[in-house]
Amino acid sequence: MQYLKYLLFGTLFGFILMRAEVISWFRIQEMFRFQDFHMYGVIGSAIVIGMISIALIKKFNVKDVHGQPIKISPKDSSQMYRYTIGGLLFGFGWALTGACPGPIFALIGSGLSVFVVILLSALLGTYVYGYFQKSLPH
Repeated sequence: MQYLKYLLFGTLFGFILMRAEVISWFRIQEMFRFQDFHMYGVIGSAIVIGMISIALIKKFNVKDVHGQPIKISPKDSSQMYRYTIGGLLFGFGWALTGACPGPIFALIGSGLSVFVVILLSALLGTYVYGYFQKSLPH
């Protein structure tokens, strides 16, 4: 029962993603072809909300659910190539599959069973990364 709130929140989030059409393969395709502003507006809004949220967390020293202060450590700019390569790989996967990791479950839940293959592929890729993680440059 204690996890019911997370299930309800996840269901609500999936519903909102569906209604906003941000998990629509056609919307994603339009974005990567630069044919429509819809997805860029959603992503841009999320970035602005994230920036404001982080500024408020820092300004008011917000604490987490356990009462510990939330600390946001700065990124090492000398490692920027890692973020660039990771972002490119993520973007290629998103463009090829038409789904990023979060909405995969909403797409499966909406009846698009072909996305089970995408989910299994993502899980396999995560497993392979975990297996080789110690031998990869970090």
